[in-house]
Amino acid sequence: MEARYLTSVYNAADLPRDRKVEIAVAGKSNVGKSSLLNRLVKRRGLAKTSQTPGKTRCLNYFVVEPDKSASFYLVDLPGYGYAKVSQTMRKDWAGLIEAYLNEPDRPAGLIALFDARREPTSVDEDWLAWLGLWGRPFLVVLTKSDKVSGNARAQAIRRWTLAGPAGAIAPVTASALTGEGTDKIWQWMDGVRRRRPG
Repeated sequence: MEARYLTSVYNAADLPRDRKVEIAVAGKSNVGKSSLLNRLVKRRGLAKTSQTPGKTRCLNYFVVEPDKSASFYLVDLPGYGYAKVSQTMRKDWAGLIEAYLNEPDRPAGLIALFDARREPTSVDEDWLAWLGLWGRPFLVVLTKSDKVSGNARAQAIRRWTLAGPAGAIAPVTASALTGEGTDKIWQWMDGVRRRRPG
């Protein structure tokens, strides 16, 4: 497994044009996105974690090579829903994310992260509904599962399944601390890559 930072994109005009498969990762600013990304690629510190939620203000591209025969991009999207971020900045981020997600065949799939301990908000439900209409594969991942008991975990899966669009695959529980769920996330990513080899 090889993984490295490639570039940060602040404007849709600067997106890479090499047609490599891209899988995006999105979630609220305090959902543990960077920690889970690092766990997935087995590279501590690749995606920078911060004590200040909302620090990611661009699309961060990482080149991931599971083996020497293939590589793809993991794209870290700016977090949403952070109260201390200005409305103007939120609009800028939303415009960049919208432009990115509306690009033809970009990304090939998206991993949507939510905190397993939290109830879905109206913003979360709107995001899930949009993904259901988006027309590309997406996977709901419930992070910080190590902080949730077995019974509460089952309830979280049911809660987030009901919040999502009908027919979506069941959410995956995951923990950056224990590694739970990473195998399932990789299986899903491999399936996305097989549909559109890069």
